[in-house]
Amino acid sequence: MDFVTTVVNQLVMILGRVGPVEVIDVVAVAFILYQLLRLVRGTQATQLIVGLVVLGIIGLAATRLNLILLGWLFRNAAPIAVLAIVVLFQPELRRILDQVGRIGHLGRPLSAFNPQLFNRSIAEAIRAAERLAGRRIGALIAFEREVGLEDYAATGVRINGELSAEFLQSIFFPNSPLHDGAVIVRGNTILAAGCLLPLADEATVRDRLGTRHRAAIGLSLASDALVLVVSEETGGISVVENGRITRNLDPDGLRRRLTGGLETASPTGNGRSHLLGWRLTGPKP
Repeated sequence: MDFVTTVVNQLVMILGRVGPVEVIDVVAVAFILYQLLRLVRGTQATQLIVGLVVLGIIGLAATRLNLILLGWLFRNAAPIAVLAIVVLFQPELRRILDQVGRIGHLGRPLSAFNPQLFNRSIAEAIRAAERLAGRRIGALIAFEREVGLEDYAATGVRINGELSAEFLQSIFFPNSPLHDGAVIVRGNTILAAGCLLPLADEATVRDRLGTRHRAAIGLSLASDALVLVVSEETGGISVVENGRITRNLDPDGLRRRLTGGLETASPTGNGRSHLLGWRLTGPKP
């Protein structure tokens, strides 16, 4: 009974010292930790974090039990472990910094362009996608939004030409020099073609996807780009955004998905939207 009374008195004493500043401090730390867990959820970082926790427990036990050799090993390995964490969590750190950089970002979203030019570019992209899908010609088109895609545009051939359905068809025509890469669109302008995009890891994408779809998911995770994919095997049209892939879109569903791409709500229409990492249904790309 005395023990319970002592614990209650200590708890009351601690709570009595808690003010608005301490509450804000705790809420801010909890929010940051929650966002970090959201970023690493469903990725290989989850297993890495578990491994680090296990190693930390072993190191603490070695210190408590006076295991001289094991304790010495953990103490001397600590500086190397810091560098190893930076290397192992490099993709997650990039995503965290990218998310922080978007706060209050005065970038250049697609909606900031002339609405008529934007609607015209969407219409041309849809027209090209329909024709390419009908002939089962693969295509990969990335629409730049707030996060610039200059780094990826530099890996391809600079175009800086007005977007048109015929232009896109000529780029992705089989055996053309640029048909294997991605086209990056800024507003109503084709910025570059034949661009290389980052591929999503096999561990991240738990379903069998083609290279184009993996590249689309990889770019959508590295930026806020909206990516249109035409499957060469099935002729299916997909849209990828923020790691979400919507497959088997018809022309109306594709138009709604592209014009509503600035919103994070789930699309409507005949497409099927899936969270990254869930099992995808429908035909394989």
